[in-house]
Amino acid sequence: MKPVILDVDTGLDDACALLLAARHPELDLKAVTCAGGNVGLDDVVLNTLTVLDAAGRPDVPVARGAAVPLIQPVRMARHVHGADGLGDLDWPRSTRATDPRHAVELLRDVLREAAATGELITLIPLAPLTNIALLLRTYPDAAAGLREIVFMGGAAGIGNATASAEFNIWTDPEAAAIVLAAAGELGVPMTMYGLDVFYDVVVTLEQARALSGSQSAELAQKLIEKRCERYEADGASIGDGGAVCAVIDPSGLTTQPFPVRVELSGSWSRGRTIVDTRDWSADLTSDPHGQAPSTIQVATAVDGKRYAEMWLATVS
Repeated sequence: MKPVILDVDTGLDDACALLLAARHPELDLKAVTCAGGNVGLDDVVLNTLTVLDAAGRPDVPVARGAAVPLIQPVRMARHVHGADGLGDLDWPRSTRATDPRHAVELLRDVLREAAATGELITLIPLAPLTNIALLLRTYPDAAAGLREIVFMGGAAGIGNATASAEFNIWTDPEAAAIVLAAAGELGVPMTMYGLDVFYDVVVTLEQARALSGSQSAELAQKLIEKRCERYEADGASIGDGGAVCAVIDPSGLTTQPFPVRVELSGSWSRGRTIVDTRDWSADLTSDPHGQAPSTIQVATAVDGKRYAEMWLATVS
């Protein structure tokens, strides 16, 4: 089993990812940490606990983390995820308590234990990277417990929050820049599962309506139905769930190593991930910026059918 931690801002697609991570037999879900993003932190925490209860995993510790980005005001996407972030499904809400530790402290403790035992953890951030930036700068020694970071965010091409920027990075670009820099300094491998592949793992309405037999399956069905309803389509991407699929089955994802920066200024481009696809073996000395210090794996293609089938089989 692969030990993993998810960092979430649970809206509809984070819920798809949580169901998969909580139920897949090859993953050992050690903890889930929460950050404000798609909706406010209170809703994120309640949604996370609710999804884990539906998945039959009340044993997984859940911790409250950063409510707002490092610098700029919080931005939310209730128009995509509903007023409560879970599609206003009227699903029975969890009543259990969160872990008493702050998310950064929970991450620190679990990762230090992993470093001590040698059972390194894959961290899967699916939210703005605020919690992860705070972790790596406050407790850099905790990085010794990381095998890798596979995050949903960014894009080599177009954005969705703006023409340039993907939502998670745009929400807290300073945090994303800090995580890229810190991971490079600390030797933590990173994979960017961005918008270039995000929409390509699609579950049809027909497939979703065939799910049955458990609370997990019923919730999964409703999540896809709600996403189809919002986009007036007969199929919906599992979104963040694809990043979890990539950890379970990396061979379904095509990646290439590229230097990546985050644009922190710019009237139209703040929050854009600048993926440098140039050939640096050529003479690029005319570029005054030089090569970005952080080179990470960037997802460029995905076997969408394979990942969709994995998700369906797991949540049912």
